[in-house]
Amino acid sequence: MILSDSKILECINNKDIVIEPFDRNKLGSNSYDVCLSEFLAVYIDPELDAKKHNKIHHFRIPQKGYVLVPGELYLGATIEYTETHKHLPVLDGKSSVGRLGIDIHATAGIGDVGFCGYWTLELSVSKPVRVYPGMPIGQIIYHTVEGDVINPYDKKSDAKYSKQEHKPVESMMWKNKF
Repeated sequence: MILSDSKILECINNKDIVIEPFDRNKLGSNSYDVCLSEFLAVYIDPELDAKKHNKIHHFRIPQKGYVLVPGELYLGATIEYTETHKHLPVLDGKSSVGRLGIDIHATAGIGDVGFCGYWTLELSVSKPVRVYPGMPIGQIIYHTVEGDVINPYDKKSDAKYSKQEHKPVESMMWKNKF
């Protein structure tokens, strides 16, 4: 079941959901709109290795915007810091963003109960498109979870993306044992 706007507000009031900064105008009938932060990042090496810590280069998006080009993976982040203590957050792109040919995530649209941080976006485009800091980029939908959560993300000792900062975070796959 997906939370309605009134239920999202109730969960914010009782601190089961935290959104900072919160703007009532960004609350839809069953989702909350999030915006692109001023930071993007790209991987430094042309070839990525799943067993290696692949470093990234952060840069600011100028106020005049920045053109994303096809064939490049950009990491972005949301302006909004979120915490979700009892619900499953799902981040997806806004339809207006999709109609510009922007994908905001490759595979990481589903969060975990207990996620606390800024969302890192895996941005790719089908044709060149200019993006701007603060532009609406996605929406979070909150689902109810059946049963008690035994191991929330923010309590896991091996949570690689807990307490993310406000800048995009590179893949931490290299921390996995395989």
